[in-house]
Amino acid sequence: MSPESALSLALLIPAVGALLIALTGRYPNLRETVTLSTALLLAIVVFSLVPAVLAGQRPTVTLIELLPGVPIQFTVEPLGMLFASVAALLWPINSLYSIGYMRGNAEAHQTRFYVCFAVALASTMGIALAGNLVTLFIFYEILSLSTYPLVTHKGTLEALRAGRSYLGILLSTSIGLLLLAILWTWYLTGTTDFRPGGILAGHLQGPLVGLMLFLYMFGIGKAALMPVHRWLPAAMVAPTPVSALLHAVAVVKAGVFTVVKVIVYIFGLDLLAAENSGWLPYVAGFTILAASIIALRADNLKRRLAYSTVSQLSYVVLAAAILTPLAAMGAALHIVAHAFGKITLFFAAGSIYTAAHKTEISQLDGIGRRMPWTMGAFAIGSLSMIGVPPAAGFISKWYLLLGALEAEQRLAIIVIVISTLLNAAYFLPIVYVAFFRSPKEGDHESYGEAPLPIVVALTATAALTVLLFLFPQLPLQLARQMVGVPP
Repeated sequence: MSPESALSLALLIPAVGALLIALTGRYPNLRETVTLSTALLLAIVVFSLVPAVLAGQRPTVTLIELLPGVPIQFTVEPLGMLFASVAALLWPINSLYSIGYMRGNAEAHQTRFYVCFAVALASTMGIALAGNLVTLFIFYEILSLSTYPLVTHKGTLEALRAGRSYLGILLSTSIGLLLLAILWTWYLTGTTDFRPGGILAGHLQGPLVGLMLFLYMFGIGKAALMPVHRWLPAAMVAPTPVSALLHAVAVVKAGVFTVVKVIVYIFGLDLLAAENSGWLPYVAGFTILAASIIALRADNLKRRLAYSTVSQLSYVVLAAAILTPLAAMGAALHIVAHAFGKITLFFAAGSIYTAAHKTEISQLDGIGRRMPWTMGAFAIGSLSMIGVPPAAGFISKWYLLLGALEAEQRLAIIVIVISTLLNAAYFLPIVYVAFFRSPKEGDHESYGEAPLPIVVALTATAALTVLLFLFPQLPLQLARQMVGVPP
């Protein structure tokens, strides 16, 4: 199969899967078989593209031309390959987890859930493989719309209110700011293509570079830079598999992926460095520290994880804003490391809710003795978020620090050190009380681990978090290709 055919299939498989899931909705076992089969097939097809990309090929497929010089076009480049690989690898694991969770909690509207999940993955593939800004924007919006029914899945007033916040912030930022930035870019350059080194050099200078950067960074609301972050904690009302999708596989990763893509392939590191558009590290640093402090004070487990995500996303933005090749590599690697670590943490939170019906951290004393697999995986995910071995988060933070040292960015170094201590302060106590405290007096509930699909899924993602630390060669190779650093 040619790389171009594999590229087309990667876009087509989840869309066809969504249709088949809808058609088999009356037969739960068949519906879930279709879901898992579609996810596995997508993973096989996406990973078949990796050798071609590593060999320097850039497979391209053009669908139609909307306007002269503005096609709907897909191209596989290193950063997109990295994002597509993460999403394709985690979808089958998330699907397995979803089966255990949705059945274990007797959730309603399961067919709609799986259909929207597949559509979300189809749009994620469109974002990852987009060859220009217009294509990316179209699928960016489809992703927002397809995940709205997942956020409001429970149908309660709280869920509907959260859905309004979710969709309102994401659509208003993308249409009001991001679309304006794309149109301005096309007006200046005559193209919206992603090109190594960027396309704006020679077309934009002075304060206008900072203004364009503002439109892009806050227009990409899915990156959750403060103050356009509130949609993310609001969306925690959704079922845990949706939270995992939002925080690890699709939505927030689409945001920070787009940030890195715009900085590297639209502006170019050299242009931003020459024009000294230096406000972005301050905004990213503030978001990292402020979100960490809010997380530290949260007792609800999913809320703490949500604000942890807001903080961790800005590591990617900060790394890209340092404007050195090593830091840009750290940004790309953190997209991967955060995906595996954070999905493990959300899987563990859902496992706790399913088996023990506990949602608050203050309720978790001694739970590790009854749920050792769940809390063991939670411990590994926590280490990755803190950034210590043997978890993948160490590698991405290492490259981020190297890039900050190379650029003599003292602010970034201080932010990384303080936020690492804050990460430890809000994750390690959870692990401690789970394993080293006795259950609270009166807690005589009898429960063990969650259903097997849940435990298998969270064990798999925890194992992948460690394996990525031990064998980081593939993401490192793609990250080096992205910035043109030789192996």
